[in-house]
Amino acid sequence: MSEISKPQTPPSGAAADWTIPQEWSRYTVQEHALWDQLFERQASMLRGRVTPAFLQGLDVLRLSKPGIPDFEELSERLRKLTGWSVVAVPGLVPDDVFFEHMANRRFVAGNFIRKPDQIDYLEEPDVFHDVFGHVPLLANPVFADYMQAYGEGGLRSLKFGSLDKLARLYWYTVEFGLIREAGDLHLYGAGIVSSYGESHFALDDPSPNRLGFDLQRVMRTQYRIDDYQQTYFVIDSFKDLLQQTLDTDFAPLYAELETLPDLDTETILPTDRVLHRGTQAYARQKAS
Repeated sequence: MSEISKPQTPPSGAAADWTIPQEWSRYTVQEHALWDQLFERQASMLRGRVTPAFLQGLDVLRLSKPGIPDFEELSERLRKLTGWSVVAVPGLVPDDVFFEHMANRRFVAGNFIRKPDQIDYLEEPDVFHDVFGHVPLLANPVFADYMQAYGEGGLRSLKFGSLDKLARLYWYTVEFGLIREAGDLHLYGAGIVSSYGESHFALDDPSPNRLGFDLQRVMRTQYRIDDYQQTYFVIDSFKDLLQQTLDTDFAPLYAELETLPDLDTETILPTDRVLHRGTQAYARQKAS
């Protein structure tokens, strides 16, 4: 999910649910080579830094196979593990469409790949971000359940006019989440694991805050869409993340959030569980 503007009607050639054929045979040799370059750079760097569940997903889904994955083959393997599939879309889709697919265990992925001069940053998610970043954890049964629960919650959030609050939960977990395992911090958010620079920044740089996950706190917190995050939230396990989501009655939570002020991206509250108090040096240098 993102605040990037999304069209509200399917473009020409897309079905009513916004899906399109992947047209795997149309990828060029150069596009497959770019995927391989991105894959090798990220996969080699992530070992020891990403949650083991992500690496297990890469392995069981055979994503290390050269070239951009064929969504039909990938979905066949994924369905056997957790019932999820990957469907191609032409780009960003409306929120209700996004949630409907997730609630039915369909992950939407762009079918285009970035250009060589966009290797380090791309505003709109491409097939590398969507498939390499998101799909490996969909092979994990607990995280797969969380993603479906989020989709179902997203559909309900539209009735309360609270999409902006729920979007923050997606941003700080699915896209930019950290997890503490055996005393160490690991990456799991797709926005981090698909970014070479942020994979280092999120774990190693002294600049960002690293705070213990709290559902209400996360849903009050603004985020950056144009640069590295100033705060990362750390979950204790995928099971705990799923349980908090399932155990929460979001209707009164949304009502309470309407009475509370939003929090800036660098804010630390007295009630926060602070794992690392960031210097915010990176953000301040960029601002100046």
